[in-house]
Amino acid sequence: QAQFVESGGGLVQAGGSLRLSCTGDDIRRFVLGWYRSAPGNQREWVGMITKLGTANLAHSVQDRFVVSRDNTNDILYLQMNNLKPEDTAVYYCNKWPFEDSMWGQGTQVTVSS
Repeated sequence: QAQFVESGGGLVQAGGSLRLSCTGDDIRRFVLGWYRSAPGNQREWVGMITKLGTANLAHSVQDRFVVSRDNTNDILYLQMNNLKPEDTAVYYCNKWPFEDSMWGQGTQVTVSS
């Protein structure tokens, strides 16, 4: 069973960029998604990508974020541009749709105004 490990989060000013990474054993076999959880909010879907690389993003981020994957190295990416304070959250990767048993620790993204 894949174990997802997220990395790349940090503190950034509004308007800045970050690239998140997600690794796991054989994640090339899965349709994958990015999700985020902000304090006081339910976890929400950010974007997903098929095994062949077709991506869809939530309306709130679709003009600013890009989902991509490297199937050779079993890595999932989330390129986040023009970050806003409302993007502050813990970001997770998982299958799409997600499986509750496969949540990792996530990576914290904090955007200051």
